[in-house]
Amino acid sequence: MSGYSVVVPTLGRPCLTDCLEALATSRGPLPERVVLVDDRPLGGAPPQVPDELAKLTEVVVSGGLGPAAARNLGWRCTTTPWVVFLDDDVRVSPGWREALAEDLAGQPPRVAGVQGRIEVPLPEDRDPTDWERGTAGLAHARWITADMAYRRAALVESGGFDERFPRAFREDADLALRLERDGWTLTRGTRRTVHPVRPASWWVSVRRQAGNTDDALMRALHGPGWHERAGETPGRRNRHLAITAAGVAAAALAAAGRRGAAALAAAGALAGVTEFAAARIAPGPRTVGEIATMAATSLVIPPAAVWHWLRGLRAAHGARPWPGPARAVLFDRDGTLVRDVPYNGDPAKVEPMPGAREAVELARRLGLRVGVVSNQSGIARGLLTRQDVDAVNRRVEELLGPFDTWQVCPHGDGDGCRCRKPAPGMVERAAHELWVQPHECVVVGDIGADVGAARAAGARSVLVPTPQTRQEESVGARVAGDLVAAVRFAAGDVPGAPLWP
Repeated sequence: MSGYSVVVPTLGRPCLTDCLEALATSRGPLPERVVLVDDRPLGGAPPQVPDELAKLTEVVVSGGLGPAAARNLGWRCTTTPWVVFLDDDVRVSPGWREALAEDLAGQPPRVAGVQGRIEVPLPEDRDPTDWERGTAGLAHARWITADMAYRRAALVESGGFDERFPRAFREDADLALRLERDGWTLTRGTRRTVHPVRPASWWVSVRRQAGNTDDALMRALHGPGWHERAGETPGRRNRHLAITAAGVAAAALAAAGRRGAAALAAAGALAGVTEFAAARIAPGPRTVGEIATMAATSLVIPPAAVWHWLRGLRAAHGARPWPGPARAVLFDRDGTLVRDVPYNGDPAKVEPMPGAREAVELARRLGLRVGVVSNQSGIARGLLTRQDVDAVNRRVEELLGPFDTWQVCPHGDGDGCRCRKPAPGMVERAAHELWVQPHECVVVGDIGADVGAARAAGARSVLVPTPQTRQEESVGARVAGDLVAAVRFAAGDVPGAPLWP
């Protein structure tokens, strides 16, 4: 099977022990790496890891940034073709690793993600509570990260999870919709994972209304029809709006001395709350405690939902797609910035590609750092010297202006270096010199090795094809018609061409 890593964000809850124990004892090939992302704001004692996973496990600390940021930190610590996300409160099945191998084996390159099948055990001796029924909905949810395997290349090109979602609520659906928009597909596997119902306070249904803020961001990013595309339902928001409006109107009318109208509005609000509570109580269990909880929370949920929704609409106004502008653009040299003259050591032969100067100037004007990452195997072959390459690079700067970093690989195909594209070394060194992270860079090139180097380093990429670009190199890559369009994508001004042209 393809190599895989497992990423588990955690708040240090006791259930993490059961999660790791189930992973360790499952049958099948072990992950190459397990990354535990400690997302406790103040940290704490290191998680205990079973002996079977100890040598494979790395613990990183995200500092309470939320599950989306924690997952991004986790997968960026990996290099395997696949990354499997598990929640810390799940337990994989005894044959999970074997089933995962079957799920991932032979998946077409277009498949970005393979979801596991979630099982939520419910009480056998009574009807489930409102909270238990809500958790049971996870068994039918699409693309939830309780057990979701993603191709690392898809995570790189999409920028991963949108870190503006602070809760484990909608960031998974957002990522799936962005991947589908770019031409990737998602599928469901056969492996099974148990998601027990966690204990929760009686107030949990009210606290969960904060998720309406995330719904507002989803609407801003994906339009009003995002529910259907994500396999979700809009819920009762319109009814909550009506109940809240009636309650506010009752208070305003009473303050104005219009008692009759106020009583009518209050009756409408009460009728709405009563219907809402009855709908939650009807499935059971009709114990005194459950009925009291449903009655009390049904009174508070509508205004809480409306408050968070309106707050979210304001915060999401003008939101741009994730991941937004890059901080640096790294250009390939030959075939991208200047015409490709094989093993060129003569500055007089340097000729800029169409739009190269405009693109580099645009990047600088937009505040992006600019650099060059260039394979120069002619040095290893003895066809030119490093001094020849430096002379050509100086001529490039005379024609296009200065670059913030130059990275040159002098090695040949068989040297086994880590810098020759499609290896990630030059991209990583360029990012280090520019004081940015690799995922904050966009690599612009003309061949598949440029895309491969970017993905290996965790940077996004844009291919600007030339007559020398092989057709198969553009399959699965983001393609721009010219260098200016590539820079505009890096700056977040345009969404960029979808992958899989």
